[in-house]
Amino acid sequence: MILTVTINPLLERRLTIEQIHLGREHRSKSEVFTAGGKGINVSRQLNELGINNLAYTFIGGNNGKILKHIIASEQINLTFVQTKGETRVASLVFEEENKRLTTFFGMNPEISELEVEEFKAKLNKMIENCEIVIFSGSSPSPKTDEIFSYGIKKANEFDKISICDTYGAHLKQCIEAGPTIIHNNISETAKSLDLPLNDEKQILDYLNFLYTKNIKQAYLTDGSKPIYASNFGFIYKAEFPVLEELDPTGSGDCFTAGIAYGLHKALTFGETFSMAVSLGALNAASWDVCRVRADAITSIKDKVKILTIGKKINTLSQ
Repeated sequence: MILTVTINPLLERRLTIEQIHLGREHRSKSEVFTAGGKGINVSRQLNELGINNLAYTFIGGNNGKILKHIIASEQINLTFVQTKGETRVASLVFEEENKRLTTFFGMNPEISELEVEEFKAKLNKMIENCEIVIFSGSSPSPKTDEIFSYGIKKANEFDKISICDTYGAHLKQCIEAGPTIIHNNISETAKSLDLPLNDEKQILDYLNFLYTKNIKQAYLTDGSKPIYASNFGFIYKAEFPVLEELDPTGSGDCFTAGIAYGLHKALTFGETFSMAVSLGALNAASWDVCRVRADAITSIKDKVKILTIGKKINTLSQ
């Protein structure tokens, strides 16, 4: 089983407006509530791929009740720690005329130290009984910053595969904990670590640094720009297939789901990389978030081109 861990879930309220005029009154054509949060997105995509998984998160307040109901309706297996603070909420406004999506995030929830300790205690037991654990998304407060690094250390202790996809103040702690695999957005990583990642040399230096931290694989994505990856110290670059982009929301989470899928199915590195890239590209070409059908992947997977950078060895087939 694959475990996804989200410590800052999101209740999304999606509105559709014909055209936005700032300072004026608007009436929505539709209103839909959806479940967000990077790990929950990963679980949704894994469901689409037929992979058994469990989503673990915090749930709190009335927003949390609605979120829990939505997750259940999507048939995502869920377990959670109840919090006194409200689950965060966001309003996503889609402007039909310009085909533009604008997001307004609410405040992060307050999580107590007792709730953090309860979360870690349950996490410890779940990691022991899973195959792969995925730590995804932001941390809502300094009190929760230790959760991902704690979980990564436990995964190492139990000899489990861990995948980390996060940003913010706790990213450095997560790197030091040594996850098996790390996937990050380039701009978020640069901001989180106060690190220049403006050109290929700086990116390759960073990937080499991650390998010194015993991180076996690392992936750096940057929207539709080329993706850099390292596999046991050997570095590669891939480009997204050319597709019309509609909404990139969740494309990074689809990418992470692709990595987990490849590991679960014992695919080669090259097959896993192509799978992840394909899922990210197909998600960006859809208005749905992390609902890419398995049969859609075959249409573009062969179009993904992976190049070797620097020292060469045939690791794509390993």
